[in-house]
Amino acid sequence: MRYWHGHGHVLGGWGIGVMAVMTLLVLLVLVLAAIALFRYLSRSRRPLPHGPAGPGAGPGLAASGAAGPGWGAPHGAVGGPTPEQLLAERFARGEIDTEEYRHRLDTLRSVNGPGDG
Repeated sequence: MRYWHGHGHVLGGWGIGVMAVMTLLVLLVLVLAAIALFRYLSRSRRPLPHGPAGPGAGPGLAASGAAGPGWGAPHGAVGGPTPEQLLAERFARGEIDTEEYRHRLDTLRSVNGPGDG
């Protein structure tokens, strides 16, 4: 017991303060590591495919999820749905009518893109 009541403290009078600060630093590092791990794991997951490549779409590669990145999109389209897919989703939700859908689809498929007059 001499270490608790005498002058035999290893850290001297600052011992409790140093231990408290070190404990807080270790807890902070653990919390930050847990947050970083959570963000890494949540970012690496892909959203579930929807549309024709979704569950119950029938036999084939698209239904099994083996279509690869882009879920049936053209080769090289990894960043998400194409503009045509987004337009089709808006049409399916009823946000645009048939005439607007066809006009915008023709604009997207035109040689010069949306800026073509």
